[in-house]
Amino acid sequence: MSAAGSSPEPLLLSPPDVGDIERDALLRAFDSGWIAPAGPELAAFERELEEWSGWPTVALSSGSAALHLALLAAGVGAGDDVLVSSFTFAATANAVTYTGARPHFIDSDERSWNIDADLVADELAERAARGVLPAAVIAVDLYGQCADYDRLVPLCAEYGVPLIEDAAEALGAHHRGRPAGTLGDVGLFSFNGNKIITTSGGGALLAPTTEVTDRARYLATQARQPAVHYEHIDVGFNYRMSNLLAALGRAQLSRLGDFVGARRAINEQYRQLLGDCPGLGFMPVAPWSADVDGRAGWNGWLTTVVFDTEADRDRVMAALDDADVESRPLWKPMHLQPVFTGASARVNGTSERLFRRGLCLPSGSALDRVAVERVGAIVLDAL
Repeated sequence: MSAAGSSPEPLLLSPPDVGDIERDALLRAFDSGWIAPAGPELAAFERELEEWSGWPTVALSSGSAALHLALLAAGVGAGDDVLVSSFTFAATANAVTYTGARPHFIDSDERSWNIDADLVADELAERAARGVLPAAVIAVDLYGQCADYDRLVPLCAEYGVPLIEDAAEALGAHHRGRPAGTLGDVGLFSFNGNKIITTSGGGALLAPTTEVTDRARYLATQARQPAVHYEHIDVGFNYRMSNLLAALGRAQLSRLGDFVGARRAINEQYRQLLGDCPGLGFMPVAPWSADVDGRAGWNGWLTTVVFDTEADRDRVMAALDDADVESRPLWKPMHLQPVFTGASARVNGTSERLFRRGLCLPSGSALDRVAVERVGAIVLDAL
């Protein structure tokens, strides 16, 4: 708490929301003696994630590890092409390169800011005519809102191309009532420190069959064969989540509904404060992201706004920084990143416009109404 007369405390974009429940869970795991990577907390966390999603799940060291294993599960390898959302964090595209494949970037639609299904359709049709279909499509559920799987699922099925759902930002969201992560052929979550729940670092892969998750679990534990000595017939990875971090994850998962409710309430407060401000708009909520039977259509992970001009965005960002309030531009599209210079892309200008004019506002689930009012006042004053 700030002392009387002192400056307000800094506000972070999306800090972890942890307390006594998480502390007790970690101490329970520590006192059990299961300090080694595997253990009962890990098995329980996977079981509870499966109960939430309905799909078999394997807990991993990061969302990036889950992406890598998801691509391997889809059969992606050296020399392949993978269609990837351009408007995303670099991890999505980086994982493609781990397999030796090449990312081909697809721009966003205006309805949800997620991968544009029309552009995917155009790309698949053109490639089919040339006989060079991609090995997979990765759709990202951006800022906690699912992509247009009404279009993407039948489209990928028509061409026989696996669909990977990068739901790193979307745990707790639903598409027409169906949980994020279960909308493609394989899905994944991230539990990084800024996500809606955290295990400090961590992630998960989920799939409709245990054949996929068993294979992922095998590869994630250095592909060790069931022998008394160390026997290996495949190249594996050190990708498993630790037992201690799984205990933290279990505590966080028990609070998921509260986190979603809090972040959506913060978004609603921002809309009330800023909704009538000329030259400013919010991320649209697509029809497929409507709430169904009490299940949240989008999880409210980050409140994002777009300004009419880049100058307005930059002025607001500078004012927030001066007030010790963290904000951040929307994702820089992958087709603009220097590391992917020369990569092919099918673009329509949407993600470039959003990057240049968009901003993420503080959205952590522990943010109180006074703090949101403070942010809103800074934005209004700057404009």
